Formats: sequence, structure tokens, C-alpha cells
Amino acid sequence: MDVAVLGATGDIGRAICSELIERRVLRPTSRLQLVGRAGGASGRAAHGLRVDLIDAHDEHAPLIDVATSPDEVVADVIVFAAGQTIPTGTGRVVDRDGLAAQNLAIFQDYAAAIAENGSGHEVVVVVSNPVELGVAIVAEQIGRHRVIGMGAWLDTLRFRREIASALGIRRQRVSGFVGGQHGDGAVPLWSSVHLRGLDVAERRDVIARLRGPRTLASFAAEIADAKAQLAAVETDDIAAAFALTDSWAPDLQAVVRPYLTHQSGAKTAFGTASATVDLVDTLLDGREIVVAGQVMLDGEISLQGSPWRGPMGVPVVLGPDGWRNVLLEDLAEDEEERLAAVGHHVNSAIEGWTR
Repeated sequence: MDVAVLGATGDIGRAICSELIERRVLRPTSRLQLVGRAGGASGRAAHGLRVDLIDAHDEHAPLIDVATSPDEVVADVIVFAAGQTIPTGTGRVVDRDGLAAQNLAIFQDYAAAIAENGSGHEVVVVVSNPVELGVAIVAEQIGRHRVIGMGAWLDTLRFRREIASALGIRRQRVSGFVGGQHGDGAVPLWSSVHLRGLDVAERRDVIARLRGPRTLASFAAEIADAKAQLAAVETDDIAAAFALTDSWAPDLQAVVRPYLTHQSGAKTAFGTASATVDLVDTLLDGREIVVAGQVMLDGEISLQGSPWRGPMGVPVVLGPDGWRNVLLEDLAEDEEERLAAVGHHVNSAIEGWTR
């Protein structure tokens, strides 16, 4: 089985390539294609990255080659990590409109090339931001069930980790999903949370304690207020800013802590790579699991009485041929309201970006 990583020489692309090999997702007989741009720094660096990966993992490295044109991309799974990324550093604003303007043409170029030159069976995992825009563009070209954005899965893992940390348990004991838009538009689905080893009544009591009397009606305001509080602290004492996040509820932590990581000057490459490789591993090994991901919906769910169409993070069944079966049932009222509000915002933004 073959994997191509678009944007392989970026921070996230490098982490993905290394983890694909370290976790033995790719066997020595598999192929890893490192994709950069001809005539640019990424095209040059791809050749060096190939040698570096072989040096590090020669005993079990797959076959590694380099592509420098969208027309050369051929693989069973294509990881889309190319384009501009969210900036890091104090005071840097996450401008999704700016990212969309810079990455739109890249999404379009590669999507068209995959549609023209691909096998018709490859699955694309979108990592680049805005994830929802990438999903919409690629899905239009190759079919929506073969495209999934990893943002909702990364948000889900963060949400589970924050719950586990608050309870002093391992993340493996926590299930539950985050939907909506990757980033501030995330929708923590508290109704989907389960804790292994607890019965229904015990789970309900624990979640009530963790969440408090809050609802998602105030979640956007909580995120904005949390960022304002962090801005007053993090410039002078980043450790104190991280400590401040520990006082908040797990759903708020799951959104704000990655933001603070960017503000610290670090990046979230390792967490992003791990979540991405989870999805690639599932696509390659033949099993089906339930994950959360941004997918292009076409009436699979209804929100506030209307069939929903557009890219949105939801729990889905993911297997070798892509995603199927959206698993979004028995939403709480506040969850449905926030998903609808976020979905309208995303659809409106995409319409503006692609106009």
C-alpha cells in the first residue's frame, strides 16, 4: 500500500512521514511519496528529507520517492498537508480568511490532478487549513466519501485527553467526540461521552461535575474570554498562562490549550501527525472504526428540522474505501443549536472564499 504526503517537508509533513515509518504503518514493501513543488524550497528539501528518513529508519523504511508536480501524485492514501499554516508566536492572529486565500489554489490544483491522474479509489486525508475548505474542494473533484478532514479527530483526542486528565485516568478509558469546525468552531458533544468502568448514573454524575451548569450556548463567549485572559498573562509568564488553562472545564481546555501552544511559539506538529497517522493506519489495514472527521454531508443528518449539506466534523465509520454512516444521534438541544450555527458559518465562509 502506498501513501503520498503533500507538503512533506513542512513541520507537520515531516512529523507525519516519520510517524508513518516509526509506527510501522508502512511496511518495507510499501511506498512513501514525498511531494513538494518543482523549483521551490519544498521540492529541493524533499530529496534531502528522503535521505534523512532512510538514514533514520533504514532497517524498516518503506520505498521512498519524491514527486514535484501534482500530476505525479499517485497513492492509495494521500495526506494533504501542503500550503500555509497557522502562525505561531505571541499576538499572532489565526486568520482563516488569509489561510483560505493562500491555500485555495493549492487545494484546487492538487484536487484536479488527483481526479485526472488517480486510480479512482484513493482516499484523501485533509490536514491543511481551513480543513473544511479543503474537504469541500477535494470532495467536489473525487467524490465526497473518499475525503476526510482530520481536524475533528484531533479535537476529539484533545477533548478525551482533557477529560482523562481531570479524572486522573488514561485517555483510553474515555470515548466521546467533537464535531463542527476545527478550531474555535469546535462542538464538544458531551452527550457522546462514555467512561469505561462506570454505569450510566455514575457517568452522568461525573460529566455533570466536570461540565458544571454550562451549556454550549455560552461556549463561543467562553473561548473569547479565555483568550483575553491568556493575552493578559502569556506575554510575561507563559507557564502561568498554561497553568491558568488547568482551571477551566475540559471542553474549553481542548480548544484553548492548542491556541496557547501556538502563542508560545511552538507548534502542534506531533499531535497533528499522530491524529493523522491514526486515520491513515485505519485506511490501510482493512478494519473499520468510528472516528470524528470533517466530511462533506449531503443530507445524512438533520439539524433543527432541515437536512444538512456542507462540510462538517461529525462521527463517522471509516474504513479502507473512505467514510460511511454518520453516527450522530440523540443530540442535546444545545449541541444541535451550536452545530447548526457553526455549519451556517462554515458554509457562508466557503461561499465567500470560492466566489
